[in-house]
Amino acid sequence: MPELPEVETVRRGLDRSLLRRRLQEVELARHDLRWPIPVAACHDLRGRRCVAISRRSKYLLLHFDGATAPVALVHLGMSGRLWVERRRDLDAWRTHEHWRMHFGPLVLRYADPRRFGVLDVVTGNELGTHRLLCALGPEPLGEEFDAAYLFRRTRQRRVATKLFLMDAKNVVGIGNIYASEICHAAGVRPRRGAHRLSRDDCARLAIAVRTVLSRALAAGGTTIRDYIGADEDTGYFQHELRVYDRAGLPCVACGAAIRQTVDGGRSTYYCPTCQR
Repeated sequence: MPELPEVETVRRGLDRSLLRRRLQEVELARHDLRWPIPVAACHDLRGRRCVAISRRSKYLLLHFDGATAPVALVHLGMSGRLWVERRRDLDAWRTHEHWRMHFGPLVLRYADPRRFGVLDVVTGNELGTHRLLCALGPEPLGEEFDAAYLFRRTRQRRVATKLFLMDAKNVVGIGNIYASEICHAAGVRPRRGAHRLSRDDCARLAIAVRTVLSRALAAGGTTIRDYIGADEDTGYFQHELRVYDRAGLPCVACGAAIRQTVDGGRSTYYCPTCQR
């Protein structure tokens, strides 16, 4: 599943291409993805100008002008792809392509083989109470997330540290790949109970969260299977992974063999020497 660096990379690509452009047409090949698509509300966006493109957690938010300040809310799901193409180069609908938005000479296209993605429309004043956004934790690169917040939040949480980091109610945007990388960078065992983290552990984790996600963002995200950017470019952070998918290989820090476990149905990778 695309994580925060991948979604933010897509957002930046869309911002460069679509900002201030007027939406002329919305084409829907189907009326549902993970949930039903609000067809009438999507068509009501026609004629409106895109005034901002933001991100909340792994959700892309396309803000349009108008009295109600409508927002198109997009989630890529597990295998979704957004890309921008010039109208003059537009080809036939691709396999698993589900919708298109026409912005003058440019077309925003969405494909999703597994159909776990989301397309919704909400008015701007209702955005904070939207059922998909209202319970989300702080942004990991924002001011609300720091060592003090981590320490307070983990005091009564007996869940494993890695699973704590992957819970969007605690902090948003950290998926399986980056959670393993963050724990390794902080020297914390992924299975250690979050309630056992000391203030120093939380300080190292907070730094690791910012460092790992910032490095991944600078590299355009991580391309493991399906992810691709808005310009159809792949990310490069997979070449910098220190533990993820490296079971049996030597730790880049100490040389010990990287181990693999399964937690919450997801593979976890760690160094038995560097991480305590």
